[in-house]
Amino acid sequence: MERFLGRYAPYFFAILRIVAGLMFTMHGTAKIFGWPGDKAPATATASIIGGWIELICGPLIALGLFASWAAFLCSGMMAVAYFWRHAAGASFWPIENRGELAVLYCFLFLFLAAHGPGIWSLGGRRDRAPL
Repeated sequence: MERFLGRYAPYFFAILRIVAGLMFTMHGTAKIFGWPGDKAPATATASIIGGWIELICGPLIALGLFASWAAFLCSGMMAVAYFWRHAAGASFWPIENRGELAVLYCFLFLFLAAHGPGIWSLGGRRDRAPL
């Protein structure tokens, strides 16, 4: 399988980065504007700050512009969200405290921060541009 799909790994990684950035952006729009969804915009200060981070860093990650820095910030934010909101409750385990998404985003963004944006990124174009 690696011989067949392995040659497409850069493209799959780019799609993963773009989709994760767009999904993260939607979390931000839901917190700040109440859209998509039918919930009211967030009123708690921590949720508002988190929403703005998601709203700003999500598109940066999707576009691959300053993606490593944005992903590192988002990874830390997701770690904080997990320990402050999810693990602070009755259980530490993500499956019991509904923190799976925070854990997955945390480690996905940590990997993206270390790996870099890859192909189809504005940051990659910027780095390759002739002087």
